[in-house]
Amino acid sequence: MPRSKSLMVFILAFGIFGIINTEMGIIGILPQIAVKYGISVSQAGLLVSLFALAVAIAGPILPLLFSGVNRKAIMLCVVGLFVITNVIAIFASNFTIALIARIVPAFFHPVYFSVAFTSATSFVSKDQAPKAIARVFMGVTAGMVIGIPITSFIADVSTIEMAMLFFAVVNALAFIAILLFVPSMPVMERVSYGTQLSVLKKPVLWLSMITAAFVLSGMYAVFSFFAEYLDKVTRMSGGLISLMLVLFGGAGIIGNLFAGKWLSQHAARTALLFPFGLGVIYLLVYLMGAFTMPMAVLILLWGVLFTLGLNISQYWITSAASEAPDFANGLFVAFGNLGVTIGTSVGGLFVSGMGTEHVVWSGILFMVLSFVTIALRTSMYRTKQVSSG
Repeated sequence: MPRSKSLMVFILAFGIFGIINTEMGIIGILPQIAVKYGISVSQAGLLVSLFALAVAIAGPILPLLFSGVNRKAIMLCVVGLFVITNVIAIFASNFTIALIARIVPAFFHPVYFSVAFTSATSFVSKDQAPKAIARVFMGVTAGMVIGIPITSFIADVSTIEMAMLFFAVVNALAFIAILLFVPSMPVMERVSYGTQLSVLKKPVLWLSMITAAFVLSGMYAVFSFFAEYLDKVTRMSGGLISLMLVLFGGAGIIGNLFAGKWLSQHAARTALLFPFGLGVIYLLVYLMGAFTMPMAVLILLWGVLFTLGLNISQYWITSAASEAPDFANGLFVAFGNLGVTIGTSVGGLFVSGMGTEHVVWSGILFMVLSFVTIALRTSMYRTKQVSSG
């Protein structure tokens, strides 16, 4: 990829980092937010759950509505909105205002994701598209894993307002980078709403969306209880758990690089092997979860496969509806968040009903389901876009 195009893909990824950092980083300061507004931690958790709900609702709708707008302009608008609402949240006098400042930009979260993914693929040839998407996904990984500890650290050494200012600053830097370095990207061939919606008639797309929901459910059913597992089962200290999160995130960035290469060359084979590979990791975690060193090695492999699952889910949906890329990416965001919600809920049931060490069985259950739908799609709809070469 030429250097100029690599820079633009990096900027798109940095914008996603800013948005994901806003979404997930708040988790690290929920206790302080509860104290600030005199509410319970569970009430403060609405800042996370309602954000995700807004993303899931907007995912199939807003990317479709904005699919004809200049892509640079819409990215600037979305990132700019995140800057403004983050600043409002810093000075919010009560929890209701803070909650509104979170929910409003959340509706536009899938718009930026959709446009960023579509723009990244427009910079490269079709066979290099998975690699470009994988690089953009680095922003997701960084936001999920780096955002939480950084925000928590800032709040610990300074104030909660300074931690929230970090959200605004990152998004402001992304806004400036997009403004200065990303060229105007008008939509030259606008696809009508009717044509985009018509992709919903394709059984392969529905099968792909169900697969994405299963994959994300299987990933988050276990990952949502990552820290608790290391605490209760592996008996790691808080500092060591933080280190394991960093290890997981670093491995995830490496996984993005592998994902782009594997999906470019052997998409169907990679997708078929993924649920088997993650299922084996979960089984080994169950068998060796009490041992620190084996768990560290498993976490490294787990991190690589985790981001591979994100890439596969996005590719599986967009390759099934390549004629409506913006809408397809919006569907990925919606069904991905649906998977996160389902997986976390089911994983929680396993934890409360059977114990923390048994949460891996919820992940294995979803991996079995995703393998079935991946195999079904591969056998029924083996096309050039998803063939294993």
